[in-house]
Amino acid sequence: MDAIPAAPARKKSVVEGTTTTDARRRLRHAELLLEVTRRMAGYGTLDEVLNALVEMTTNELNAERGSLFLNDPDTNELYSRVAQGNIQREIRILNSSGVAGHVFTSAQALIIHDAYADDRFNRSIDEQTGFTTRSILCVPIKTVKGEVIGVAQTLNKRNGKFTKQDLLMLEAMTSQGTLALQSAQFIERMQAIRRQEMEFIDVVSEVTADIKLGSLLQKVMGEATRLLNAERSTLFLNDEKTSELWSEVGQGLESVQIRLPNHLGIAGAVFSSGKAINIPYAYADLRFNPAFDKKTGFFTRSILCVPIVNKHGKVIGVTQVLNRRGGPFTSEDESRLRAFTAQISIALENAKLFADVQAMKNYNEAMLESMSNGVITLDDAERIATCNAAGLRLLKLHPTQILHKPAADFFAGDNAWVLDKLKRVAETQNSELLMDAELAIGDEKLSANLTFQPLLSAEGKRIGSMLLLENISNEKRLKSTMSRYMDPGIADQMLTSGAEALGGKSVNATILFSDVRSFTTITEQLGAQGTVALLNEYFTLMVDCIQREEGMLDKFIGDAIMAAFGIPVGHDDDADRAVRTAVAMLRTLTAWNLQRTNEGKMAVDIGIGLNTDNVVSGNIGSKKRMDYTVIGDGVNLAARLESACKQYGAHILISEFTQKLLHGTYYSRELDLVVVKGKTKPVAIYEILDYHSDETYPQLTDALRLFKAGLMKYRKQEWQAAMVEFQEVLDLNDHDKAAQLYVERCKHFIANPPGKDWDGVWVMESK
Repeated sequence: MDAIPAAPARKKSVVEGTTTTDARRRLRHAELLLEVTRRMAGYGTLDEVLNALVEMTTNELNAERGSLFLNDPDTNELYSRVAQGNIQREIRILNSSGVAGHVFTSAQALIIHDAYADDRFNRSIDEQTGFTTRSILCVPIKTVKGEVIGVAQTLNKRNGKFTKQDLLMLEAMTSQGTLALQSAQFIERMQAIRRQEMEFIDVVSEVTADIKLGSLLQKVMGEATRLLNAERSTLFLNDEKTSELWSEVGQGLESVQIRLPNHLGIAGAVFSSGKAINIPYAYADLRFNPAFDKKTGFFTRSILCVPIVNKHGKVIGVTQVLNRRGGPFTSEDESRLRAFTAQISIALENAKLFADVQAMKNYNEAMLESMSNGVITLDDAERIATCNAAGLRLLKLHPTQILHKPAADFFAGDNAWVLDKLKRVAETQNSELLMDAELAIGDEKLSANLTFQPLLSAEGKRIGSMLLLENISNEKRLKSTMSRYMDPGIADQMLTSGAEALGGKSVNATILFSDVRSFTTITEQLGAQGTVALLNEYFTLMVDCIQREEGMLDKFIGDAIMAAFGIPVGHDDDADRAVRTAVAMLRTLTAWNLQRTNEGKMAVDIGIGLNTDNVVSGNIGSKKRMDYTVIGDGVNLAARLESACKQYGAHILISEFTQKLLHGTYYSRELDLVVVKGKTKPVAIYEILDYHSDETYPQLTDALRLFKAGLMKYRKQEWQAAMVEFQEVLDLNDHDKAAQLYVERCKHFIANPPGKDWDGVWVMESK
């Protein structure tokens, strides 16, 4: 009977223990959330809040590393401004890629016990940092309204696996910190807006104080470039007389005047429509004309162009900014640029009016100074106001001897009759002409035609008189006579006719095509901002190689490059220049890749195709968009050879037509006899291997000799003997894909003999 009550006593103890453990867990949970709130309240900046929140969640969940990603709605990227461990830089990924992207888009938390077994996991970050991710706990960060603004994640739980309890804890902690996070974001945004407003006011005040159009344009462009964190900007004003948009300054260029019809191009479209245009990727937009890039060497990535509207609602020009650092231009950038141009539009119109008046004054003065006839003006008090250079020369005077002198003092003695004529013209307000009159100039006599002209204001009131002196000496008469037999417009007409390039011309040139391998994979890993940065750096290096050999960069086609050698100026060694360029491109790429891998970045690989042929070069396009380029079958074959590099494992392939023109000696081998897609005539192709070193291809000379012997036996249908030669090439370098390809072909033909009519030609089915 004593044992009966003992059982309930033990059961009660277990229940009490469980209840006590739950109570302690809940108490610990509540204390932790209070601690989150307390610590968050003590921080004033977004970076401090992010650091504290990541630190607390990582420690509480006993994880190796944690990070917090916020969404950037302007670029559709998740970015981390803080991460523990070795990564001390900002990380950006597309907000739809990887585990973080999945959690952000689905708004559902995830527990992943084996990261590398999950298809959503992006390994590139581990490859770049050297960190190995084993397990992941990732939750969405939500506002009170349920809006997902980012994700929080912890990596590699130190003891055991992440549990449902860990997930709930991370969700609770991030939810507790969301209010502080939003407040810090709001404060940071307000501070930034406040700084922008104060800066904006200072900028507008400084800029609008300038009345000179040239310096005003300089200031406006400089400030627009700086305000929008861009590389270059241009302000175009409309010239109503010529219906052209013009600018006297382009940031980053020497000061030159640019003029274009006010209805063409992106600037013309914005001016005509009065609507802004924001182009994130210029070369992907058909409205963009790359000719100016080709002319200047500048590479345009993104464009923001807004109209300049005066107080009457009239569009007077456009402002265009190029290449925002850090990604495409945003709607906020557009609003800031609109506000800026609205404020400075009055200053621009005033400066333009001042410039017009000044230009008219300068024009009149320049016209007077350039005249071969002397011009003297008198004010309404009959004092001499001006005398141009020709007048001073004819009268043999210094300006101080005539300017601001009374006409009565100057025109006296033998020349007193001139004063009488001037007085009569002033009284009658009618002009008079006196032919072959004689003036006393010191001891000499000057024969001249004199014109006396009254000067009237816009209201018709007399403001003075003008005297025009035309020298009719023998020398002058002779020049005048000769000029009657020679039309000055003939030279202009001839020059204009000679300068026009009507249509194209057929030239012999070597075409180069290059293309980045696995570019889609690179784009997915780097995101939009990283991809643009990589392409800019890569294109800069490759274009330098092309220009060193005086090649012409034809165009960029996505990640591909098209160049030509022999256009517009031909050389005897254009084929060699093209091959040297291809070799230089690969050597430069090798050095660049070494730097990239040392920085934890992925390497870039390319293929290059070269072909020499007669092609058509010239301005090709439509009235709205013209481009100087080359077309023809020779261009297409170069593109096919670049694509064929993948099949043969090659980096540089050239056609037999280029090979025959080479003057230099290169490490090369005949690779195959092929019929490219769309053609019926076979072409011999060669691989250039000069870019290799002893490390990248040991015993290259022996391998070339063995490959040549193998190819000869292959074409004689001696399959077994050919396979032995190609296998020896593989023994020297097991990465020689071309040798491996021929080993497989030999095996195929041993099993399936092609017959006596086989000519050794391989038909390429793909482009």
